[in-house]
Amino acid sequence: MSKSVSCILITGANGGLGLGIAKYFLEHDSSCFVYLGVRTNRDHAESVVSDYPDRCATLTLDVTSESAWKQAVTEVEASGRKVTVLVNNAGNHDDHLLATMPKSSWDQVIDTNLNAAFMGSQAVIRGMMTERFGRIINIASLSALLAPMGQTNYAAAKAGVVAMTQSLAKEVARMGITVNALCPGYIETSALDHMSADQAKALKKSIPMRRFGRASEVASAVFFLANADAAYITGSTLKIDGGIF
Repeated sequence: MSKSVSCILITGANGGLGLGIAKYFLEHDSSCFVYLGVRTNRDHAESVVSDYPDRCATLTLDVTSESAWKQAVTEVEASGRKVTVLVNNAGNHDDHLLATMPKSSWDQVIDTNLNAAFMGSQAVIRGMMTERFGRIINIASLSALLAPMGQTNYAAAKAGVVAMTQSLAKEVARMGITVNALCPGYIETSALDHMSADQAKALKKSIPMRRFGRASEVASAVFFLANADAAYITGSTLKIDGGIF
């Protein structure tokens, strides 16, 4: 990379996509330090830390808690580092038809996907302003652009992430900070484990490339956007979906 990424914080880092992003940075930039933001379950994240003990650490972080974000940033700064790249990757979905969707399902999905990205961005943005450099990369979803039935909560949250990305990008562009969003389609992670072989086969037929994406293919896009060579790209939304939309 033409400018070293000194410190990257990845949320939802115990899942397949978060782990894939972390490993990509660790394998392709020997100078970076990676914080893996996790809430309670951290077994997979700890295995990455064991492989890169001098360049990687877990960070306890409930992305839906403003105080937890403040504590996480304080912990990073206490180590002598500042977050220069934030990957808002944490998220989940709880699908229901709107007519029967519990209010708790709506609130929880909005909180985890949209409010968390807001709180995370706000927690790091002042430090980035001080450094006159920063990268915020929001992992949205293809559902933000092509909303499926049964995901009114998730699609609304991810569409909000895309809009937030565009607005924030304008606010901080003059300070050397870029803000971009990625919209992955079907990616080979545990999120697809519920599918039967027949369901997966049928779904692949709907994808022009006839396959699911790999976590590394999303990670490489994150890595590029974090690179100083991508300094003139901001407010953009990149879909990674094999040509679905």
